[in-house]
Formats: sequence, structure tokens, C-alpha cells
Amino acid sequence: MKNKLKEFREVIGLTQEQLGALVGVSRQAINSIETEKYEPSIWLAYDISQIFHCPIEEVFLFEESERKSRAQLSRGVI
Repeated sequence: MKNKLKEFREVIGLTQEQLGALVGVSRQAINSIETEKYEPSIWLAYDISQIFHCPIEEVFLFEESERKSRAQLSRGVI
């Protein structure tokens, strides 16, 4: 999932560690989200968007992806 997390974070001057502390995850988790190695749960995405006072869709870009969703994988969709 594409995102603008790093841009939003830098605009308000937060480090990855500070943002992680605000939403209850590690700096490494924030880094993994920013580099698109990890997709946050909807609850974590919501908590992050609340830090920036904006809708989830402004931080996280829900668009078609080459990567299969968990639902597709569980249904065997190729």
C-alpha cells in the first residue's frame, strides 16, 4: 500500500521514534510502513491519521496493487 507517511511526519517535525511512541509501535514499525514493507492494520492507520488530523485516505493511498491481499491469498486467487 502506498503512503505519504514520511511526508506528513516530516511536515510536523516528528521522528519515526516519536510517531511510533504516539501510536504505540516501534520506530522500526514506522520505518517499515514508510518503506512499504509492512501494511498497517486499519486501526493503526486510523491512529496515525488522527495524529495528522486528516482522513486515512490522505495518508494511505488505497489503490490497485500488484501485491495480493490476504483475502485473495486465502481464496487462492492468482
